[in-house]
Amino acid sequence: MLVKTYGDHALSETTCRDWFRRFKNNDFDFEDKERSGAPKKFEDEELKTFLHEDSCQMLAELAESLGVDHTTISKHLKLLRMIQNQGY
Repeated sequence: MLVKTYGDHALSETTCRDWFRRFKNNDFDFEDKERSGAPKKFEDEELKTFLHEDSCQMLAELAESLGVDHTTISKHLKLLRMIQNQGY
């Protein structure tokens, strides 16, 4: 619904959920919170290797194996056209 209205300027679902959680906890600070360093990066080949070894792995399992969040895995799989966006 947000994407239809705001297009590429719409907030991501993750950002909306994070803000909702913050507001629910009376945290109305819009500044980003401190994080412990840059996010871990990995190569798509590394992801493909894990999938080649076991193509039935869940996103959470792949994320744990690569040390990243499951949303990162999902984004990479979509870019590689290995999974589709829901609703499209």
